Formats: sequence, structure tokens, C-alpha cells
Amino acid sequence: MNGRADFREPNAEVARPIPHIGADYIPTEEERRVFAECNDESFWFRSVPLAATSMLITQGLISKGFLSSHPKYGSIPKLIFACIMGYFAGKLSYVKTCQEKFKHLENSPLGEALRSGQARRAAVPGYYSQKPRYESNVSDHSSFVTAPAADNMDKEKFPRYEPIPFSSSMNESTPTGITDHIAQVKVNKYGDAWDE
Repeated sequence: MNGRADFREPNAEVARPIPHIGADYIPTEEERRVFAECNDESFWFRSVPLAATSMLITQGLISKGFLSSHPKYGSIPKLIFACIMGYFAGKLSYVKTCQEKFKHLENSPLGEALRSGQARRAAVPGYYSQKPRYESNVSDHSSFVTAPAADNMDKEKFPRYEPIPFSSSMNESTPTGITDHIAQVKVNKYGDAWDE
């Protein structure tokens, strides 16, 4: 014994380190095959059908009069936009399926990183339901988040922000309590006007 106590259980699993997957990562042959397969399947099974469907719907809306066509170019710009949006929607909709394919690869650092990332999120209780750490105290319905740099400051030094209610009758450029006098103007049947 070297003076150190070993507190590990003999049958405990040791978590393997997550492989570093950065810009310099070179995929294995099997990963390249899955990349090509994902690219091909996402194009033919998601992007092409969604692009064609979105173009058909857009052309139908233009012909029914719900969308207007361009005076010079007709329906072409809207159809191109619908095609591009359908293409990207198809690619994005296939991401989860592609991730699952990588998770099923046996000797893949990329698959291992995806599996360990999923296991880490599942191990943290309430990972998806936690509130942000730096939530603002302005109101219960606020979605603003304060900066983490404010952690080191003493919160007692600054007063709590109290929002001022908005009133459409108040104008910041004029003092309150002073009302403008609106002169009553009378007009006779000849169009002559005078103040009272």
C-alpha cells in the first residue's frame, strides 16, 4: 500500500472520457459511409418531397389569390423561396434520424460522443425543465435573462427595478399637472372663424 486509500468499488464502471470531436476530426470509413447515406436519404426522402409540396402549396395559394405574384417575374420568386425553405426543412428534419444511425455504430468516436452526450443529459434530473440560472426578477412573466457578470456584485447595493406603468396621457417632454388650453373656435355660415 502506498498510503493512498482506494475508495472505488471493485465492480464499478469507470466512465470513459468523451472523445474530442472538433474541426480537425477526421471521420472513419464507416462514419463517412453513414454521412453519405444520411445526405442521400435526407435529400430523396425529406428534402425533395418537402420542397415539391411547399412549391405546390405556394402555387395553389397564388392561383387562388391568397398570395400575390410579382408584376414582372410572376410566381417564380415565391416558388423559389418555397423550394429553398422545403429543402432546408427536409434536411433539418432528418438530423435526429442521422444521429441515431451514428449512435448505433460500434467503433465510432462520433457515435460515442453522441451516446455519452445523451447519457449525460439523461443523468441530470430535470435537465430540460430547469429554469435559467440567471433569471430576472422584474416580473413573473419576464423572459429577459441577466448577464452572468453580475454574479460577483453585491445585489444589496442596487435597488430592485420597479417598472413605471405606461400612461398614454403623459408626455416626458412636458411637466405633469399642466394642461393645455384648447381654444374653442366657432365658424359662421360664411366661413369666418373666431375664438371665444
